[in-house]
This record gives sequence, C-alpha cells and structure tokens, in this order.
Amino acid sequence: MQRIIGRVRGDNPGPLLVLIGAMHGNEPAGVKAVEYLFKMLEVEPIRNPDFTLSGNVLGLIGNMKAYKHNQRFIDRDMNRCWSSNTLDEPMASISEHEEIKQVHDTIIQEIKETGSDTLILMDLHTTSSDQGIFSIPSESEESLTIAKELHAPVILGIADGLKGTSLHYFNEENIGIDTTAVVFESGQHEDPLSVNRAIAAIINCMRTVNMIDGKHVENVHDNILIEFSKPLPKVAELIYGHAISEEDAFIMKPGFANFSLVSKGDWIANDKDGKILAPHSGRLLMPLYQKQGEDGFFIIEEAL
Repeated sequence: MQRIIGRVRGDNPGPLLVLIGAMHGNEPAGVKAVEYLFKMLEVEPIRNPDFTLSGNVLGLIGNMKAYKHNQRFIDRDMNRCWSSNTLDEPMASISEHEEIKQVHDTIIQEIKETGSDTLILMDLHTTSSDQGIFSIPSESEESLTIAKELHAPVILGIADGLKGTSLHYFNEENIGIDTTAVVFESGQHEDPLSVNRAIAAIINCMRTVNMIDGKHVENVHDNILIEFSKPLPKVAELIYGHAISEEDAFIMKPGFANFSLVSKGDWIANDKDGKILAPHSGRLLMPLYQKQGEDGFFIIEEAL
C-alpha cells in the first residue's frame, strides 16, 4: 500500500487539488472514491476528446497505519493533531504525528513540482451513524462557496469547537500559497453509496474551482447529492458539542442518526455518571457508534 493513491497533471494551468481519504483509518469510502476518480480522469479524455483538466490532482491516504488496521487511529486522532508544533517535533513517538509529517511533506513536494500557486484541499470523511451528508467549510469565503456547491447541508461552527483539524492547518500562513480547505462527509462508513456521494462531491468541487468545464459534468453527480439532501437543512450552525474521553465510558443510545431531531431533556446517551440528556433542542450530528472518538455527539440548528 502506498500513500499516494494517484496524481494527474492537467492540460491547462489551474489549482492543485489534494484529496485526502482515510484521515481516520476506519473510513474507507474516501479512498475508494479517489481511486475511482483517477480511473474516470484516465478514461474521460478517450471517450470525450473535448475534455480538458485545468490544474493538477493529488490523492492521498491520510492515516496509512490506521487504515491498514481499519481503526480510527493508532495513538491519537490524526484530525486533532494538525499543527506547526507537530511538524517541528524531532521524533515521532506518536504514530499520527509521523503520518502528518509524511502527508504534509508530500503535499509541499507536489506544490514544488507543479509550480502551483493555489491549493484546494478536500478532506473526505464518513460517520459511524447512518444517514445524512454534509460539508464543513473553514472560515474563508472560498471554502464556504465550495461547500455550498456540494449540494449538501453546510454546517457552520464545527471547527470553532475543535482543535488540530485539517481545516485549521491548511491555510496560506502554513502552506505558503493561497490555500482553501473543505471537509465533506459522504455518509456511513460502510455504506457503498458513501463512495458514490464522495465521487459526486469531488467532481462538483472541481467544477466550482474551474478545473473542469460544467458542460462535461453529468447531471447524475448533482442529482445524487440533491436527492439525498432534500429533507435536510441547507445551512445549520453548531450549538453544542459533547466532548468525551475513554474514561467516560460513553455509550450512545441506539437508533439515532445524523440530523435526528431531539428535544431538550431527551435521553440520548449514557456514561459512567448515568444518563446524558440533550441540553438543547435541535438535530443530532455525528452520534458516536464506534469505540474510538473524542466527540460523543453534536447538536445543530438550522440557520435562519
């Protein structure tokens, strides 16, 4: 297994699009989606001679060691470790720190080789709970524009309650060129359709940043996302995040899914201290149904 899933150099100038799958090792859909994308990019110019790619695409596996073991992380959640301090450490005693260094160095090398002056990073994720796709933008306007064009609910404020994510790290200050990051959550970890939705989101992103012409994008890619998002809010904001540790013995009550409606006071989980009641009314996001994780659940509300 290699970290680089694939790379394609475009016919015309444009941004460098970096696609990361399996930042969490138990989320294979992103990796599979990127593999399929490179096959599509290989075939498309043959079946469509007018097709051109502006810019370059690089696909990476984020946490290789965790991916091999099909677990979220080895020592620490990789998507809580992105920082300059991590990259400056002389020795990587933590597995995920070494993974971060290798991903970072690979991207920087790709920037040098392509001469790119713009980086778009798309971090592809899935959730342990069923239903619901969504995007998480950074604070930049460009990231919000991309997120809105993915035809999935846009969740605001998630990054404010977390530290060390790809959204926090990938910016011009850290990378040295104009950089925009966005996260896309394509569904449940093992749902085969999560792969299809991730592919559709990548293609929509490429169209939004003018890497491919809209006339070459089949309607099916829009429809996959639009149909799945129909009953969901277009934009929502975080109002509560429930952080947990291993010592909490947190267990989510069964039956919840992304965007499940809850009322204040509803019994939604348990930990060593007993029942956990919803502190606010709203919709659940990412209720935790896996052993590893630092967030038990989030509560969001539709933005007015």
